[in-house]
Amino acid sequence: MLAAWILAGCLCLASSDLQLPPGFNLPAITQVARNWYVMSSDPIGSIVTRVTRERTGKQNVTFGLETGGPPTPFAIDPHTGVVFVNDTLADKESKSYSLWVTADDGVSLPQRTEVFATVTDASGARPKVPSPPAFAISNYNTAITLQPNFPLPPQSTTKATEGTEKVPETTVITTLSPPKPPADVPREEKNKVGIKETKNNTNEETRPSNEVPLTVIPLVAIGALIAIVAGVIIFVWKKRHVKGKKSTKDDMISEETTISKEDPTDEWEFPRHHLKIFNIVGEGAFGQVWRAQAVDIDGKKGEQTVAVKTLKGNASEKEKTDLLQELAVMKSLGTHPNVVRLIGCCTEKEPTLVIMEFVSLGKLQQFLRDSRAERHYGNTHGGSRFLTSRDLTHFAFQVARGMDFLSSKGIIHRDLAARNVLITDERTCKVADFGFARDVAGTHVYERKSDGRLPIRWMAPESLYDDIFSVKSDIWSFGVLLWEIVTLGSTPYPGLSAGDVMRKVRDGHRLDKPEHCRRELYNIMYYCWEAEPSSRPEFKEIVGMLERLLCTEMDYIELERFPDHSYYNVQHLDGEKL
Repeated sequence: MLAAWILAGCLCLASSDLQLPPGFNLPAITQVARNWYVMSSDPIGSIVTRVTRERTGKQNVTFGLETGGPPTPFAIDPHTGVVFVNDTLADKESKSYSLWVTADDGVSLPQRTEVFATVTDASGARPKVPSPPAFAISNYNTAITLQPNFPLPPQSTTKATEGTEKVPETTVITTLSPPKPPADVPREEKNKVGIKETKNNTNEETRPSNEVPLTVIPLVAIGALIAIVAGVIIFVWKKRHVKGKKSTKDDMISEETTISKEDPTDEWEFPRHHLKIFNIVGEGAFGQVWRAQAVDIDGKKGEQTVAVKTLKGNASEKEKTDLLQELAVMKSLGTHPNVVRLIGCCTEKEPTLVIMEFVSLGKLQQFLRDSRAERHYGNTHGGSRFLTSRDLTHFAFQVARGMDFLSSKGIIHRDLAARNVLITDERTCKVADFGFARDVAGTHVYERKSDGRLPIRWMAPESLYDDIFSVKSDIWSFGVLLWEIVTLGSTPYPGLSAGDVMRKVRDGHRLDKPEHCRRELYNIMYYCWEAEPSSRPEFKEIVGMLERLLCTEMDYIELERFPDHSYYNVQHLDGEKL
C-alpha cells in the first residue's frame, strides 16, 4: 500500500509543471571538441574551435586554458570562448599537447575538460589510426553450460521496433532460467539454460513486452523521492549559508581551489585561472616576474595589469621557502605609497604565485642607467622631461620614506639597492623584492644561517663578517643606494673584487665622493657608513635631512658636470648580487 502511495505521488510530480525555487539552476553544460587538429601552416590568430556553455542563465562565463606542461601555442578569449592560435606553428609540426578548458560562471561549480591538440603538416593529414581486425564469422557451439546458481541478468523486455533491418532466417534465441531457489522453498523442476537454433520461430517462454516486475516500480519511486528530498535540503542549507556570509575576496575563489596548503579563508588567495600571463619583465637565477592580467582582483571589476612573481623549475626547497617567507612579509605590511603592494597570491598548488601591483618603468637601477644615454639634462626648476638634480634627490627621499615605513613595522630588508627599487610613470619610487626580508619585531636583529649569493657591495661590516643584520645595516645599504642614484646607476667600488671590498670596508675605506655631488648630500651617505651601527642615523632622521635639501633652491647633484667615463656598470660577478 505504501509503495502505491509513493508511486502515485511521483506520477503527480512528473505530470505537473514543477517550479524550482529562484536561483535553483540546472547544472551548466560545457560543449567543447575533445580533439583539436591544426596545420603547421596556420597563421597566428587562426580560430581552432569554440567553447560554449549552456544553461548559464544571465551569468557571465569566464573561459580559460590550463596546462601542466610547457606553454602551448593556443589561447582562448575569456568571454566568447573562441580558441585561437597565439604562436607560430611552423616549428611544432607533429607535436601534441594536452590541456584543460575551464569554464566558470561564478555561481555553479567551475568545469574543467581535458582536450588534446595535434599540429599536423601543411596538408592537414591527420595521423592514421590502425583499423581493428576483421571479425571472423563462424559457427559457434551453442551448448553453453553455466555453474549452478550463476546470477543471470534480467530478461530484456524491449520490443523490436518496426522498420528495422530484416531478420535473417536463422535467429539465435537465448532462454534464461531464474536463480536457484533457497533450500527451504519447495523444490520445483529446474529450467534448463541453453541456446537453441530455430528457423522463424519465437521463444514460447518470452514474457509479454509490456510486463514490468512489480518490485521495480516501488524501488525507482523511493529512490527518486530520496533524491528530491536530499536536493531540496542541500539547496536550503546552501542558500542560508551564502546569505549569512560576508562579501569578501574569498567569494570569488572557486570551490576547486579551496583545498590548499594555506588557510582556505585567506583573504589574499586568488583563483589562478583568472590570470592571463603575458611576458617576463624580470628574471633571476631561480625566480621570474611576469606581466599578467587579472580579472576581478583587488576589489575592482574587469581586467587589471599586475606583476606575478614565481619560481623557475630548477628552484630548490630553500627557494620555495624563501618565496613563502617573502609572501608572509608582504601580507603583514599594509600599504604605503613607496612600498610595492601585494594584491593576491595562489598557493593552493605549485608553482606558488605572488601577485603584486605592476610598476611600469621597472627597476630604478636600469632607469638611471638608461638616462645616461640621453646626455641631456634639464635644470632644477625647468620643465624638462630629462632627469634633474631635484628628481634624483626626490628619488632618495621617497626610498627613505618607504624604508622608514618598513622599519616601523619591524621589517629589515637585507637587500636594499637600486635594483630592488621600482619606479612608476609618475616617477614614484617603491621599495620591492622582499626575498631577503625578515620580520624582527621582537629582537630587532637577524643572524643569517644559510648560504647564497650576497649583495657584498651594499653590506655593512657587521653583516659581512658576523652575519648580523638589523635596521642599522639597512641604513648602511641606503647610503650605497644614494651613491648609486648620484652616479646614475653605477656599480659601487668600481674595479675592486668582492674580497677587496670586504677588506677595504673593514679597514675603514668608504666610497669616494663623486665630483658632481655637493658635500651636503655626500655627508648623508658618509653618515650612513659609520663603523659603529649605533652611530648611524635612523630612517626618520634621513627623511628629514633629504626633505630639507628639497626645500632649498640648490642643485646638490650637478649633472652638467657628470663624468661620463668615470663610472661603469658591472653586469655579473661570480658569487655576488649586482
